[in-house]
Amino acid sequence: MRLAREPVTRVGVTVTFLRMDARPFSAAPSLPQDAAVTHLRSCTVAQYRYLYDTVGADYVWWLRRTMPDHHLAHLLRDPRVSVHVLRLGGEMAGFFELDRTHWPVVNISYFGLFPSAVGRGIGYAFLRHAVDTAWAMRPRVVTVNTCTADHPRAMPTYLRAGFRPDRQVWEEWNVPVRLGLSIPDALRL
Repeated sequence: MRLAREPVTRVGVTVTFLRMDARPFSAAPSLPQDAAVTHLRSCTVAQYRYLYDTVGADYVWWLRRTMPDHHLAHLLRDPRVSVHVLRLGGEMAGFFELDRTHWPVVNISYFGLFPSAVGRGIGYAFLRHAVDTAWAMRPRVVTVNTCTADHPRAMPTYLRAGFRPDRQVWEEWNVPVRLGLSIPDALRL
Protein backbone atom coordinates (compact mmCIF):
# COMPACT_ATOMS: atom_id res chain seq x y z
CA MET A 1 0.00 0.00 0.00
CA ARG A 2 1.46 3.38 -1.06
CA LEU A 3 0.89 6.45 1.05
CA ALA A 4 -0.35 9.50 -0.81
CA ARG A 5 2.25 12.23 -1.11
CA GLU A 6 1.46 15.64 0.23
CA PRO A 7 1.16 18.30 -2.50
CA VAL A 8 4.21 20.58 -2.52
CA THR A 9 5.59 23.53 -4.41
CA ARG A 10 9.17 22.99 -5.56
CA VAL A 11 11.35 25.96 -4.67
CA GLY A 12 14.99 26.62 -5.53
CA VAL A 13 17.17 28.99 -3.51
CA THR A 14 20.82 29.86 -3.08
CA VAL A 15 21.70 29.87 0.62
CA THR A 16 24.66 31.95 1.76
CA PHE A 17 26.26 31.07 5.09
CA LEU A 18 28.00 34.02 6.74
CA ARG A 19 30.29 34.35 9.72
CA MET A 20 31.78 37.00 11.94
CA ASP A 21 35.05 36.13 13.67
CA ALA A 22 35.36 39.24 15.84
CA ARG A 23 33.01 41.65 17.54
CA PRO A 24 32.35 44.79 15.43
CA PHE A 25 34.61 47.74 16.27
CA SER A 26 32.06 50.43 15.52
CA ALA A 27 29.33 51.32 17.98
CA ALA A 28 25.89 50.04 17.10
CA PRO A 29 23.39 52.65 15.97
CA SER A 30 20.61 53.38 18.41
CA LEU A 31 17.18 51.90 17.96
CA PRO A 32 14.33 54.44 17.85
CA GLN A 33 13.39 56.00 21.17
CA ASP A 34 10.13 54.04 21.32
CA ALA A 35 11.92 50.72 20.67
CA ALA A 36 12.68 47.99 23.19
CA VAL A 37 14.15 44.53 22.75
CA THR A 38 13.25 41.90 25.34
CA HIS A 39 14.37 38.33 25.85
CA LEU A 40 11.28 36.10 25.91
CA ARG A 41 12.50 33.79 28.68
CA SER A 42 9.50 31.45 28.50
CA CYS A 43 8.50 31.70 24.87
CA THR A 44 5.43 29.56 24.20
CA VAL A 45 4.79 27.65 20.99
CA ALA A 46 1.91 30.01 20.19
CA GLN A 47 4.07 33.11 20.72
CA TYR A 48 6.86 31.65 18.62
CA ARG A 49 4.56 30.65 15.80
CA TYR A 50 3.09 34.17 15.75
CA LEU A 51 6.58 35.73 15.50
CA TYR A 52 7.89 33.24 12.94
CA ASP A 53 4.78 33.28 10.77
CA THR A 54 4.46 37.08 10.80
CA VAL A 55 8.09 37.78 9.96
CA GLY A 56 8.53 34.91 7.52
CA ALA A 57 5.25 35.00 5.58
CA ASP A 58 6.73 37.01 2.70
CA TYR A 59 10.04 35.09 2.63
CA VAL A 60 9.01 31.42 2.38
CA TRP A 61 9.88 30.63 6.00
CA TRP A 62 8.38 27.18 6.11
CA LEU A 63 10.53 24.74 8.12
CA ARG A 64 9.30 25.70 11.60
CA ARG A 65 5.71 25.79 10.29
CA THR A 66 5.98 22.05 9.65
CA MET A 67 7.60 21.28 13.02
CA PRO A 68 5.18 19.53 15.40
CA ASP A 69 4.26 21.56 18.48
CA HIS A 70 5.95 19.14 20.89
CA HIS A 71 9.26 19.38 18.95
CA LEU A 72 9.05 23.17 18.87
CA ALA A 73 8.24 23.26 22.61
CA HIS A 74 11.32 21.11 23.29
CA LEU A 75 13.49 23.48 21.26
CA LEU A 76 12.09 26.54 23.05
CA ARG A 77 12.85 24.97 26.46
CA ASP A 78 16.51 24.43 25.53
CA PRO A 79 18.55 26.97 27.55
CA ARG A 80 20.97 27.27 24.61
CA VAL A 81 18.21 28.79 22.45
CA SER A 82 16.88 32.28 23.13
CA VAL A 83 14.15 34.36 21.48
CA HIS A 84 14.31 38.16 21.55
CA VAL A 85 11.43 40.43 20.54
CA LEU A 86 11.56 43.96 19.16
CA ARG A 87 8.71 46.26 20.16
CA LEU A 88 8.03 49.68 18.69
CA GLY A 89 5.66 51.83 20.68
CA GLY A 90 4.75 48.72 22.67
CA GLU A 91 3.74 46.73 19.56
CA MET A 92 5.68 43.70 18.36
CA ALA A 93 7.80 44.60 15.34
CA GLY A 94 10.31 41.76 14.89
CA PHE A 95 12.38 39.06 16.53
CA PHE A 96 15.64 37.18 16.47
CA GLU A 97 16.59 33.74 17.71
CA LEU A 98 20.06 32.86 19.00
CA ASP A 99 21.29 29.27 19.09
CA ARG A 100 24.32 28.16 21.12
CA THR A 101 23.93 24.40 20.57
CA HIS A 102 27.19 24.31 18.59
CA TRP A 103 29.22 26.24 21.14
CA PRO A 104 31.57 28.15 20.85
CA VAL A 105 29.51 29.29 17.86
CA VAL A 106 26.38 31.41 18.30
CA ASN A 107 24.07 31.23 15.32
CA ILE A 108 21.46 33.86 14.58
CA SER A 109 18.94 31.22 13.51
CA TYR A 110 16.18 33.65 12.60
CA PHE A 111 16.12 37.42 12.29
CA GLY A 112 13.52 39.71 10.84
CA LEU A 113 10.99 42.48 11.06
CA PHE A 114 7.21 42.42 10.90
CA PRO A 115 5.88 43.79 7.58
CA SER A 116 4.73 46.94 9.41
CA ALA A 117 8.35 47.67 10.44
CA VAL A 118 10.03 46.97 7.08
CA GLY A 119 11.22 50.11 5.32
CA ARG A 120 11.34 52.23 8.47
CA GLY A 121 15.16 52.29 8.63
CA ILE A 122 15.50 50.16 11.76
CA GLY A 123 16.72 46.84 10.30
CA TYR A 124 20.43 47.57 10.63
CA ALA A 125 20.14 48.88 14.21
CA PHE A 126 18.07 45.83 15.16
CA LEU A 127 20.57 43.48 13.51
CA ARG A 128 23.44 45.14 15.37
CA HIS A 129 21.49 44.64 18.60
CA ALA A 130 21.23 40.92 17.74
CA VAL A 131 24.95 40.78 16.89
CA ASP A 132 25.91 42.56 20.12
CA THR A 133 23.64 40.22 22.13
CA ALA A 134 25.34 37.22 20.51
CA TRP A 135 28.85 38.57 21.20
CA ALA A 136 27.91 39.27 24.84
CA MET A 137 27.76 35.46 25.20
CA ARG A 138 31.52 35.40 24.43
CA PRO A 139 31.53 32.96 21.51
CA ARG A 140 34.42 32.35 19.17
CA VAL A 141 32.25 32.96 16.08
CA VAL A 142 28.80 34.36 15.26
CA THR A 143 27.04 32.95 12.20
CA VAL A 144 23.91 33.61 10.19
CA ASN A 145 22.56 32.55 6.84
CA THR A 146 20.34 34.12 4.26
CA CYS A 147 18.89 32.96 0.98
CA THR A 148 17.47 34.28 -2.26
CA ALA A 149 13.96 33.98 -0.78
CA ASP A 150 14.79 36.57 1.92
CA HIS A 151 14.30 40.33 1.66
CA PRO A 152 16.66 41.77 -0.98
CA ARG A 153 18.30 43.98 1.65
CA ALA A 154 19.13 41.06 3.96
CA MET A 155 22.54 40.28 2.43
CA PRO A 156 23.73 43.91 2.21
CA THR A 157 22.63 44.46 5.82
CA TYR A 158 24.53 41.39 7.05
CA LEU A 159 27.64 42.51 5.16
CA ARG A 160 27.34 46.03 6.57
CA ALA A 161 27.16 44.57 10.08
CA GLY A 162 30.49 42.82 9.55
CA PHE A 163 29.54 39.31 8.45
CA ARG A 164 31.47 37.78 5.57
CA PRO A 165 30.30 35.01 3.26
CA ASP A 166 31.69 31.60 4.18
CA ARG A 167 30.02 29.39 1.58
CA GLN A 168 27.00 29.10 -0.71
CA VAL A 169 24.83 26.10 -1.50
CA TRP A 170 21.92 25.50 -3.84
CA GLU A 171 18.88 24.02 -2.10
CA GLU A 172 15.66 22.64 -3.48
CA TRP A 173 12.74 22.77 -1.10
CA ASN A 174 9.45 20.89 -1.14
CA VAL A 175 7.21 23.49 0.49
CA PRO A 176 3.86 21.96 1.51
CA VAL A 177 0.98 23.64 -0.31
CA ARG A 178 -1.17 23.38 2.87
CA LEU A 179 0.97 26.13 4.44
CA GLY A 180 -0.58 28.66 2.06
CA LEU A 181 2.65 30.56 1.54
CA SER A 182 2.94 33.04 -1.29
CA ILE A 183 5.91 31.84 -3.34
CA PRO A 184 7.41 34.21 -5.91
CA ASP A 185 7.45 32.82 -9.45
CA ALA A 186 11.23 33.42 -9.64
CA LEU A 187 11.78 30.80 -6.90
CA ARG A 188 9.51 28.10 -8.33
CA LEU A 189 11.13 25.13 -10.02
